[in-house]
Amino acid sequence: MSQTLTLTLRRPDDMHLHLRDGAMLEAVLPESARHFGRAIIMPNLVPPVVTAQEAAAYRDRIRAALPEGMAFEPLMTLYLTEDTDPADVAAAHASGLVRAVKLYPAGATTNSQSGVRDFDKVRGVLEKMAGIGLTLCVHGEVTDPAVDIFDREAVFIDRVLDPVRRATPGLRVVMEHVTTKEGVAYARSGGDGLAATITTHHLIINRNHILAGGIRPHYYCLPVAKREVHRLALREAAVSGEARFFLGTDSAPHPDHLKEHPCGCAGCFTATNTLSILGHVFEEEGALDRLEAFTSLNGAAFYGLPPAETTVTLEKRAEPCAYPAKIETGAGTVTVFDPGFPLYWAVREG
Repeated sequence: MSQTLTLTLRRPDDMHLHLRDGAMLEAVLPESARHFGRAIIMPNLVPPVVTAQEAAAYRDRIRAALPEGMAFEPLMTLYLTEDTDPADVAAAHASGLVRAVKLYPAGATTNSQSGVRDFDKVRGVLEKMAGIGLTLCVHGEVTDPAVDIFDREAVFIDRVLDPVRRATPGLRVVMEHVTTKEGVAYARSGGDGLAATITTHHLIINRNHILAGGIRPHYYCLPVAKREVHRLALREAAVSGEARFFLGTDSAPHPDHLKEHPCGCAGCFTATNTLSILGHVFEEEGALDRLEAFTSLNGAAFYGLPPAETTVTLEKRAEPCAYPAKIETGAGTVTVFDPGFPLYWAVREG
């Protein structure tokens, strides 16, 4: 009888997660809490989570939605606007409520209309954050309509991110969901105060998956998946073991009727099967010994958190995992990300 291949990890952290609110929150939260112990929670609700008071109220709604018997710690963020009060940000950080502030360039992605247009107007907030060691999480795309959508990340680094970091010494930055080899290279250039999250789906898909042979809306995300050369750069970074790279799924649920739509929403819902997919990827790359760093150690270290005391065990099975194609929510059916191949790595339950 062949021996079952198993891998035990400190319980993973998801350092970029969308939980939404209301009925959607209640349905998708268990999909993350089943395997993840903590997550950096995105603040792009409608209206956005801008103040400490709003972040505390959202944290309480998340805790109230957690099913009995599940343990999960939401790590809250504030949505940066041109009216954000530096004193409120500092107080939220000092209280332990807020772990980061999120920068959305106005119009860059879902519910980003309240984001930043004039970076001079947020300089005071950024300087305060640098002084107190609070992390800025960045959606790294310009929104200039003259810039091709596939170039928006690389242009953002040159036009916005590098100038902001040069103007604000000491500012800690996470480049969220990097999608390009330029993003990987810049993350490596920035020293200990610069890190990058990598999503599950960007390790799997390139732009052909969205566009070749018909438009596949459930692979459409922002930042959009790029050429194969970029996907391979992301895989190399993820499996490198380097402390600057860690998991942020950017799992982003939308009801199918809004994804399969003339102007479909951007986002891939990967919370359900992320660990199985990562087991597959890291085994393919001969890097199973570095999976724990990517999922459970590097992100915690960057945010000054202790690694989880509990563990999860992945086991490689003879038969493919049976994940649902969809989950039902009170806000509509949500499609689970399909990697396009069978998954044999499963989280051992119980």
